[in-house]
Amino acid sequence: MHGFLSGEAIKNVMRETAIIPPERNYRPDIDGLRAVAVLAVVAWHLNFVLTPGGFVGVDVFFVISGYLISSIIFAEVANSRFSIIAFYERRIRRIFPALFVMFLGVTVFTAFCFLPPDFLAYSKSLLAATAFSSNFYFLQHSTYFDSPDWDPLLHTWSLAVEEQFYILFPIFLVLTRRVFPRRLRAAVVVLFAASLAMSAFVVFHDRTAAFYMPHTRAWELLLGTMLSLKMFPRLNSGWLRNLVTLIGVGMIIFAIVRYSDFTTFPGLSALLPCVGSALIIGSGESGTSLVYRALALRPVVFIGLISYSLYLWHWPIIIMVQFALLFTQTMVMPDWFVDLTSSGHLGRYVILFEVAASFALATLSWRFVERPFRIGRLRLSGKPLFALTGAVMLITIAFSTSAIFAKGFEGRFSPALSQLDYHRGDVDTAPPEAAECFVTIDRPLSRFPFDRCLHQDPNRRNYLVVGDSHAYMLWPAISASLPGTNVMLAAGGACRPYVRTLGTRDCIALMRHIYQDYLPTHPVQALVLISRWNEQDLHNMDATIEWAKQHQVPIILFGPSPEYDAPLPRLEAYSLAWNEPDLVQRNRVPGTEFLDRQFQNRALDFWHVPYVSLYRAISINGEWSEYADAEHRVPIMSDGNHLSPAGSMLVIHRVMEDGEFH
Repeated sequence: MHGFLSGEAIKNVMRETAIIPPERNYRPDIDGLRAVAVLAVVAWHLNFVLTPGGFVGVDVFFVISGYLISSIIFAEVANSRFSIIAFYERRIRRIFPALFVMFLGVTVFTAFCFLPPDFLAYSKSLLAATAFSSNFYFLQHSTYFDSPDWDPLLHTWSLAVEEQFYILFPIFLVLTRRVFPRRLRAAVVVLFAASLAMSAFVVFHDRTAAFYMPHTRAWELLLGTMLSLKMFPRLNSGWLRNLVTLIGVGMIIFAIVRYSDFTTFPGLSALLPCVGSALIIGSGESGTSLVYRALALRPVVFIGLISYSLYLWHWPIIIMVQFALLFTQTMVMPDWFVDLTSSGHLGRYVILFEVAASFALATLSWRFVERPFRIGRLRLSGKPLFALTGAVMLITIAFSTSAIFAKGFEGRFSPALSQLDYHRGDVDTAPPEAAECFVTIDRPLSRFPFDRCLHQDPNRRNYLVVGDSHAYMLWPAISASLPGTNVMLAAGGACRPYVRTLGTRDCIALMRHIYQDYLPTHPVQALVLISRWNEQDLHNMDATIEWAKQHQVPIILFGPSPEYDAPLPRLEAYSLAWNEPDLVQRNRVPGTEFLDRQFQNRALDFWHVPYVSLYRAISINGEWSEYADAEHRVPIMSDGNHLSPAGSMLVIHRVMEDGEFH
């Protein structure tokens, strides 16, 4: 590594690769800032508890990209050397080689290992990523914070946003320069303000669209453009540069450690990491600072140099390792591996391996793919470059299209798989009347129809189901199984049904409304509490049970359901594909039986409320139900912990037969 990092060598690499124009001094602090950005994203994808907002690293990248690319363009425009064709050549050399090598590696892996439905989905995302439209694809198929767990190309959405911006931005500059030559700065500011306003508006109506769409993200790149246009004052004072850069670092770190999946993001929340990045970049225009010198340390700079390849490879590596762990369940493992797994320490070794593998592949990619295509013997330009790029894109598109038409190449696995009713882990298969009563980030409380979801019927018994996605999951089956009862629903994503709950602002407001406003004035025959419980809930429920007794609200408590460390339909499919009948049970998360007994004992002996055991309804006399309909191979669960619609009906039917719920 040390050999790669001599200051003059780095400077030459940066200039020769057109990351900075020849007229500008090399800024090692920007590479250091790249390192901060990519490490934040990697840490978030690895679920580090200290970095719940690590996704803001992408926003830091956007500001850096906007600054650097705009600096190149404006320097060339000032010297009358700017060419749109040359600009696109640089983008191709910068982006395409490492990207398509990653595509090749991931495609080979998925072709051998992914089940037909997963490979079909992968092929669709590969087609979208090749056309730099994966942000539109994932907008239709997932949210970033609740994403498809086995899609190795999810992270390419940010590349798509960047390329969509850079397809239009040079054209905008040329037109503005010709029509309004003295209004370039004003035009950039107007675009910046319009994009920021759209982001702030859209995020409250469709968070997923605000996250993925180029028009709600363009302002982040344009903030970098404004920096390159010298639209901010120089900081000639050393102490002022230190203060400003420390504030910038603080803003980025605050976002990384304090933001979470529940933050209303991007919108105005994205200003914090973006402005923090702008403060660091802008201050470096005037001179060095403590932050500058820290970011310019050689190990930090090296991570910045490989940051693009590291970003490309880290997410596919995580997916591959998770698959490898699933594969080991089919093998007879040595005693030391069994002991390691049972000790609970396997997770940290897995993370260390994922980090090491990501850095190794990123370094190789940077050294043997990125650099040769940009400054080495593989460097092309003009027609040969565009011809090669077009050929590779056409081959990728042809392969993706053929895989889509072949439904993921079903012939790769046993014909028995075609009998499996394979769900992709989507709990949003409930009817629309349930969905509108389920509060999520994309369906906020402001759109919750209280008059419909909490409407009481004076001629029937009224039950109110309250909880999280598990309550939402079971509500259709409960409602269908009690035809003489009006079953209402008030649920929220990851929302505990406590009288004094924690969670998102909407979750807290919903529970406050239920317990403080609704139930005291709207008596119900039963308050049904359902959640994805853990041991801590055994004590946190005390206040809620006591409140219900004081207000004479009858409670029915549903216990925890079994869980698996991978989506159950996928486990069942691989069990068939690999002829491993015990694979499903080997991947069952231990501890649910003990937790179920704890809840039952506390409910019956301490809280004195009726208790419904989902665990016993699924495991009858030690025999586990993997299918809601064994004949048609309909899985009882849609993912690792949510019952499928058919599974919910089966389980509720069983608990009603046993008299636990009526």
